[in-house]
Amino acid sequence: MREKLLALNDLQKLDAEVAALRKTAEAYPVQLEALKKELGTAAAVVQSERTRLGELETQRKTLEQNIQDDKEKVKKWEQRLADQRTTREYSALAREIDIAKKATATMAEEVNELGRQVTLAREAVKAKEAEFAGQNDRIGGQVKELQEKLAAVDGQAKALEEKRAAAAGSVDRELLARYDSVRRKRMPALAPVVAGACQGCRMMVRPQLYNTLRVTLGTDLCPSCGRIIYAAEALEPPKPPAEKA
Repeated sequence: MREKLLALNDLQKLDAEVAALRKTAEAYPVQLEALKKELGTAAAVVQSERTRLGELETQRKTLEQNIQDDKEKVKKWEQRLADQRTTREYSALAREIDIAKKATATMAEEVNELGRQVTLAREAVKAKEAEFAGQNDRIGGQVKELQEKLAAVDGQAKALEEKRAAAAGSVDRELLARYDSVRRKRMPALAPVVAGACQGCRMMVRPQLYNTLRVTLGTDLCPSCGRIIYAAEALEPPKPPAEKA
């Protein structure tokens, strides 16, 4: 029975290693997602600055075109002044020309202000693009490192699982089936009983059960947690026979 327990105990050690690796790997996808989200946020900031710059440039071009249109309109009106037949018509057209010139002057001031804002916006875009480039390099390096770690963990886990499959072949089939059934619910599935207490759940087992485990060096199920239990003495190396006097 000792050999069966040793084989099962070795199998559980491999399962524990695989579980630890998988647990470590659980954090990597979360970290990768966080890094991608951070990079996406940074890219959105750059795009927002570019959009604002585009809007300012469009406003400035629209005003410049309006100014050009108004200047051409004023030029035509000025050419028509001499053709006005009455003073009233002349004054009305002259007033329209004056209003158009004042509006053009106001738009020219707005164009100048927009030009200043465009310059600032271009500087902001340039700064955000440089900041994003730095973040992209930094985050890209971190993403690559995490992907390499994840690949390494997967490789190690697969190697351990192959080793586990080989080790499972050395375990008693009935004992293995019971172990796998418990393992799906909780780990460790195999626990020793020390001083009458199951080391899986720390609960005391019945004295009669504990004595039976110690005498038979066999296995049973813990009444509290359902784990496979055995007396710790079962895995102790056999004592050499006493020498005759």
